[in-house]
Amino acid sequence: MTTGEEQQPVAVPADATPPQGVQEEMPFALVHGLPLTAMPKDLYIPPDALQVFLESFEGPLDLLLYLIRRQNLDILDIPMLEITRQYMDYVEMVKAFNLELAADYLVMAAVLAEIKSRMLLPRPPSEDGEEEDPRAELVRRLQEYERFKKAAEDMDAMPRIGRDVWVASTDLPNLDLVKPVPDVELKEILLALRDVMKRVELTQSHFVAMEPLSVRERMSAILEKLSQVHFTDFPALFTPAEGRMGVVVTFLAIMELSRESLVEIIQSELFGPIHVRAKIQ
Repeated sequence: MTTGEEQQPVAVPADATPPQGVQEEMPFALVHGLPLTAMPKDLYIPPDALQVFLESFEGPLDLLLYLIRRQNLDILDIPMLEITRQYMDYVEMVKAFNLELAADYLVMAAVLAEIKSRMLLPRPPSEDGEEEDPRAELVRRLQEYERFKKAAEDMDAMPRIGRDVWVASTDLPNLDLVKPVPDVELKEILLALRDVMKRVELTQSHFVAMEPLSVRERMSAILEKLSQVHFTDFPALFTPAEGRMGVVVTFLAIMELSRESLVEIIQSELFGPIHVRAKIQ
């Protein structure tokens, strides 16, 4: 049976176990650690909790220009009835939110009402025979304001020092500093010289001198000494005055002549003397 009493929110303990076969209802909130499964009926939301953010305008001319551009209207032929109605709706809406209005907005509302009334009344002709449009002054002010606003937006879009770019600067060092000459001891000079000499030894080049004796030249000289008829004693081919280098060069020349079959080397008995003669061609 249903009564007229409001249903109170039901708080179910967090550790309560549902009966078997019944799916547990998911709580939508936790209050003081207890899950709530039903929306409370006495929930109160204060009026100030709702905030509405409106378009912000720089002034009444900015608001009028916004209303005209939003509807793609011709600024030279403004429908005063519709624009005035929309302007007043915005003013009344701002008043409903307890916002303070600037005096310029109220002055512009009066100007719009005056222009609207002047358009409804017959207008006297001007000196040139054409009727003066009551909207002309407002159109001029709107066009001028639009030009300045566009120029301000273009200037704001330009790179600005301190906002978009930063200028790097630095101070030049003082180049007129006088550095005192340090005192150098003789011991330090000698140690530096020792290090230089070590580096010189590491980088010293090795020069290979050309040998004054040639094996080919010695081969020709030996062939001139040898005879094809008589044998020449092997030690007689060496010149002791040339030293060890001369002996080695002469020996290599004899071995090279033997290899090329230009000389004959003969030893008649074991440990006997060795004789050399030119080979008979």
